[in-house]
Amino acid sequence: MAEPGPAGASESPTRNVSGGLAIAAAIVAFGFIGSRLLGIVRTIAIADAFGTSPELDAYNIAFRIPDLIFQVLAGATLGSAFIPVFARVYRREGSEEAWRLASRVLNLVTTATAALCVLAFILAPWLVPLLAPDLGRDIGRNEELTDKAVELTRLMLLSPLLFAISGMVTGILNGRQHFLLPAVAPMLYNLAIIFGAVFLADRWGVNGLAAGVVIGAGLHLAVQVPGLLREGMTYGFGFGRRDPAVLEVGRLMGPRVIGLAAAQFNFVVTGFFASKVGASAISQLTYAWLLAGLPLALFGMALSTAVFPTLAGHAADEDLDALRTTVSRVLRVIMFLTVPAALGLAILRDPATVVLLERGEFPRIDSVITASALGWYCLGIIPQAGIEIHSRGFYALGDTKTPVGLAVLAVVLNLLLSALLWERYRHEGLAFSVSAASWLEWVLLYVLYVRRTGAEVAGDLRAIGVGAVCGAGMALFLAVALAPMEFGSWSENLVAATAGAAAGALVYAGLANLFGIEELSEAASRVKSRLGRA
Repeated sequence: MAEPGPAGASESPTRNVSGGLAIAAAIVAFGFIGSRLLGIVRTIAIADAFGTSPELDAYNIAFRIPDLIFQVLAGATLGSAFIPVFARVYRREGSEEAWRLASRVLNLVTTATAALCVLAFILAPWLVPLLAPDLGRDIGRNEELTDKAVELTRLMLLSPLLFAISGMVTGILNGRQHFLLPAVAPMLYNLAIIFGAVFLADRWGVNGLAAGVVIGAGLHLAVQVPGLLREGMTYGFGFGRRDPAVLEVGRLMGPRVIGLAAAQFNFVVTGFFASKVGASAISQLTYAWLLAGLPLALFGMALSTAVFPTLAGHAADEDLDALRTTVSRVLRVIMFLTVPAALGLAILRDPATVVLLERGEFPRIDSVITASALGWYCLGIIPQAGIEIHSRGFYALGDTKTPVGLAVLAVVLNLLLSALLWERYRHEGLAFSVSAASWLEWVLLYVLYVRRTGAEVAGDLRAIGVGAVCGAGMALFLAVALAPMEFGSWSENLVAATAGAAAGALVYAGLANLFGIEELSEAASRVKSRLGRA
């Protein structure tokens, strides 16, 4: 593959966005859609096998420590730190230096992850009670479930080591504008957990889920190795502690570690107070968060992930105009898709929860509680999608401190609100706390991004405002249409969820066409063009 060059004077940033970005976004969207659809199947399989059992609470708490290790180390390196430096070195110094950098960072991340996994294995009996001090206490099973969470934690600690290596491979492939295999990898991860829930749970219980996590991490790595071989990476030993590029990755990584730790601490906060709410609360909130994360992943994360190497390239070429244009364009597309998805899911939360989760070991009372939390989580989908693109704008510029500082501020607000609201408002209070903190983080991040880049906000605010009006119209239509209906059976909820989603999409598209929203007309033009060529 030819190395991408800087944009020429006659080539507009918009053409760059609509060209390579469209292909990259389509591939990443395919991966996110496939992964999230399988994620829904995974959630359904877990709900069918375990419902909201106390053992599943133990599994969800145990998952936090391995996930924290991976997210903080490999996650920090992959996105904000490694890809921009790797892209610049490849452009300016050639493939040999780029592969040397990749090898050294891979060695550092793998070694550090292994050390933390060993430490967490030893300290698990002390760490788990800190995360959920009242796990199962209200049903007299605190010691038993805590021991089970420790056992599961230790079992799943192999997964962050595999993910650390796999995450670096993903970063290398994305940095070289290869997205297909990294897009397939999460699908295999979800398939492995589904396998654990369907085929291993009967014999091993929640240990079968933990085994599925480890198997999935191995598959996540294995499927990407052929892409690395095709790219021609030459692996080298050593850490390059004095290598300027490695030191730059470390410099960029430092604040990001704090930021990702802060983001993960949001889950810790929710789990801590959910353990005080009572048995099954941790699992109910986890289900609600997974459902709310669907539109966020499909739109906010997919497009932001696809565009990040392009933003890093603009920054490496010192083309600030192109970076501003690209961020603005992607932000408008994300908001155009996310606003109706978030509002629609909030309105349809009850039938959607029943249809997706209510089977097997998951009864109606759990559907009601999960749906109530889902409605408040939906409040935070829009700002979280905005955070995805604007934080990457800072990362491309080599500024990790600004988004990290705001992430820490958001965690503080989430902690304060959760402490104030959990006892009186229970699940809903904890979900609201996360969403309120997300709005504060995005608003401040956007303001600081504008100050940093000199971006024009009028066009963005106008587009977001018109989209919000269309989304509000859609939400009002759904609320009025659903108000007189009663949903008792699973089939009645299925009709309400599917018909409501289809009708809502049509109403939103009609209002968007009426208001002349650019993103809708562009999408229609592309479809017509492709149909014409076919």
